[in-house]
Amino acid sequence: MDFSFPGIEGPVAQRGIGIIAPFDLALERELWRWAPLDVSLHLARTPYEPVPVSLAMAELVSDAAHLTAATRNVLHVEPEVVAYLCSSGSFIKGLGYERSLCDTIRAAGATDAVTTSGALLEAIQRLELSRISVLTPYDEILTGKLHDFLAEAGCAVVRSDHLGLGGGIWKVGYRTIAERILGADAPDAQAVFVSCTNLPTYDVIEPLEQRLGKPVLTANQLTMWACLGRMKLPMMGPGRWLLDVF
Repeated sequence: MDFSFPGIEGPVAQRGIGIIAPFDLALERELWRWAPLDVSLHLARTPYEPVPVSLAMAELVSDAAHLTAATRNVLHVEPEVVAYLCSSGSFIKGLGYERSLCDTIRAAGATDAVTTSGALLEAIQRLELSRISVLTPYDEILTGKLHDFLAEAGCAVVRSDHLGLGGGIWKVGYRTIAERILGADAPDAQAVFVSCTNLPTYDVIEPLEQRLGKPVLTANQLTMWACLGRMKLPMMGPGRWLLDVF
């Protein structure tokens, strides 16, 4: 029996990105919007922890044993890079800890590794930023840890706002997010960083960049940008300041 279909080839050969996500991630669809058609995302989650979004939760979801197990769960499909998709879990203990998370992922067998906060540092360096504004969905304590992380990296936070949420972060609407980003901006800030991979931001980036005239950098955007850069693939989606960086 002939199963040939003239003029139809495929499927398109895929290149993989492994994603280690916290157990509460609800924005897989947003991640896929950043991916080219020839890139597949392979997700693994950290174990469920019955705690609210907080410093304690960030510590639990960045446990080295969890990252090792999650990395091994995606290696069989041969991802070219494995990303730890969590802002707070990768900034809570400073630059050395962020680097250790990448070391853990590589030690578990990944060819290359990225964290969300590490991607933020790469963007800060590539865009030559020294002063930024920050918006987070966290409480004051966890937001302060982000300030400490950025200060250690030599980047000053000139204005900051936080939503104080202990859960349900993915349910925040675009209007609220856009209003809070505008409120967090400062005239002397060179960019605005919006933390948390569970806060939806895709469709607000471009209009806010046009309005503010500066980069609006978000957690999922930066993570995917860093992964695609390592794969020598072009930046996808909104964020014109990042398009030609790699």
